[in-house]
Amino acid sequence: MTTSRKVVLLLAILLAVGLFFSLDLGRFLSLDYITSQRDLLQQQVAAHPWVSGLAFFLIYIAVTGLSLPGAAVLTLLGGALFGLAWGLVVVSFASSIGATLAFLASRILFRESVQRRFGDSLRSVNRGVERDGSFYLFGLRLVPVFPFFVINLVMGLTPMKAARFYWVSQLGMLPGTLVYVNAGTQLGQVDSLAGIVSPGLIGSFVLLALFPLIARRVMNAIRHRRLLKPYSKPARFDRNLVVIGAGSAGLVTAYIAAATRASVSLVERHRMGGDCLNTGCVPSKTLIKSARIAHDARRSDHFGIDTGPVSVNFPAVMERIQSVIQTIEPHDSVERYTGLGVDCITGSARILDPWRVEVDGRVLTTRNIVIATGARPFVPPIEGIEQVPYYTSDTIWSLRQAPEKMLILGGGPIGCELAQAFARLDVPVTQVDLAPRILPREDEDAARLVERSLVADGVDLHTGTRAIRFEAGDGLHTLVCDRDGTEIRIEFDTLLLAVGRKANTDGLGLDKLGIDLNANGTVQVDETLQTRLPGIYACGDVAGPYQFTHAAAHQAWYASVNSLFGTFRRFKVDYRVLPWTTFTDPEVARVGLNEQEAAEQGIEVEVTTYGLDDLDRAIAEGDAEGFVKVLTPPGKDRILGATIAGHHAGELITEFISAMKHGYGLNKILGTIHVYPTLSEANKFAAGNWKKAHAPEAALNLLQRFHRWRRGGTREQDATPAHPETPGGPS
Repeated sequence: MTTSRKVVLLLAILLAVGLFFSLDLGRFLSLDYITSQRDLLQQQVAAHPWVSGLAFFLIYIAVTGLSLPGAAVLTLLGGALFGLAWGLVVVSFASSIGATLAFLASRILFRESVQRRFGDSLRSVNRGVERDGSFYLFGLRLVPVFPFFVINLVMGLTPMKAARFYWVSQLGMLPGTLVYVNAGTQLGQVDSLAGIVSPGLIGSFVLLALFPLIARRVMNAIRHRRLLKPYSKPARFDRNLVVIGAGSAGLVTAYIAAATRASVSLVERHRMGGDCLNTGCVPSKTLIKSARIAHDARRSDHFGIDTGPVSVNFPAVMERIQSVIQTIEPHDSVERYTGLGVDCITGSARILDPWRVEVDGRVLTTRNIVIATGARPFVPPIEGIEQVPYYTSDTIWSLRQAPEKMLILGGGPIGCELAQAFARLDVPVTQVDLAPRILPREDEDAARLVERSLVADGVDLHTGTRAIRFEAGDGLHTLVCDRDGTEIRIEFDTLLLAVGRKANTDGLGLDKLGIDLNANGTVQVDETLQTRLPGIYACGDVAGPYQFTHAAAHQAWYASVNSLFGTFRRFKVDYRVLPWTTFTDPEVARVGLNEQEAAEQGIEVEVTTYGLDDLDRAIAEGDAEGFVKVLTPPGKDRILGATIAGHHAGELITEFISAMKHGYGLNKILGTIHVYPTLSEANKFAAGNWKKAHAPEAALNLLQRFHRWRRGGTREQDATPAHPETPGGPS
């Protein structure tokens, strides 16, 4: 259509809509007006059935075609005037025709410009509409998540054909139209108070209430059947659940399944325990402990102890890590899980279909599948990286000789933890990160505190620095960087990559099953952790969005319960109270919102802080740096989030996790007895600072007058009152 014709069409639509609102024609489409004119309207229909029917038909098309309010009332009126059968026919066709006209108007006026401007962003949407558009439109019509007029206009911007839009809308709206028209037939019979409680009317309203729930169930059943149609379902199953991956997520999933007496197989191609036990949490925290011992020994003179020069036995430190892993290993062993009732299988798994998993040529049949394959360190595509040897957080634990010059790429939690630990073990460390500061997900004050500590421990820190290329050499290699246009060359003999992690999805056969991945490579799951195929779930690092051991264990409960009992009820994963800790020294622990996120999301918060330099126990231990920070709604004590930077922050944050989980605020923390002297008192003192900021000044002034009256004193005697400090720290 030419531009001039588009302008004419747009002006005609705007004129019609403008007249509707300026003349207040909407009053004729209100339930009150129609009810008051019911008898007159019914007489007109009885006298002129065909003319009345045609007029109603055209009015309904105009209202839906112009996206005007009143379609729901007209549907009820159709039942009241024409009865269930004819009312259903008239409304069904009128609503579909009107919706298609709105669809065509949107397409003619806006589709070309929208697709031209946002074509790249809409490419995946267009593909989805071409592939599954009819199904999703049918679902939207059957379960009205969005208003129908919005669906009409938005669908006009997509590649969906008009004929398909019409017939899918006709079918999809039919059940809902039936319920509303039926309700209209009952409303038309209300002529007294007794009519209000008639069984027919009550039944109609019950249908209106239950329809969305029933429709959703029906849609899910249709969708599941459609998705599973290409696959042949076994006549019987060998087991209830197959879990792929024996890391934190897989172990907990299998444990819960076995505890509920389900038949479950756990497949692992490498080592039980996954990253956390073998290459992640356990070895890194063991290394950090050794580094802390060395650090404390060097500053022992601050505590009146003379240890002399500190010598680090680097091979012994690294061997101790393996010893700790071996000590913990039985907790995650095949023997333990076999004893719990889990069928442990060693091998590489590939998913053949929603009910079959192949493990090294052996096919397992199962009712459900949970993918828990974890993630691996990401290797950045930097020029020349293949020419230099490098370690990751998976392989660094094989190191036995202390590096002469270690280079760590990455300023996230893993990079900062390992940079500080190796520096404290007498390894010269240079740390490089592209971001303007380390720990970009944390508040700046917490990140700066850690940054100062890293530098104090000898880390040569380069933030805002972009790695350009690696140059291999004899013994020492070189990283060429750019910082603010200046070239920097950094020599190293040992390179550690800590720039993120990538989900392990290779070889699982997900592409053949049409199971999509997110932009970051994690498996796409819904709020219940189910993939697009019913019965196949994913949890842990392979699913994200949080790649923490405790997050994986948290998700595992949902994956196990939803996969085994989802036929009856499925649970949405709750991430509202998910904490994490960066185990540097000082530690940074947080739960819920921080200041940075609150600002980004436009959430108004009140920030209360307490400095650990004022805490008796922290002063006594020589770790009096850091803070407790709590975010609350302005004027309220409900906790929206907390950040703690300081010694043992990961332990201290638990009190705020419990408070957020169980819904109690700072007043109750303040009213809880905390042992003196402990670090946990910091949480109470932070609550006390909030309370002081909200002290009822008017009531306190009255109390002051009361006390003065009891003393028989004057106002001048209260000018400089004495307030002795509360024993045992701040009150």
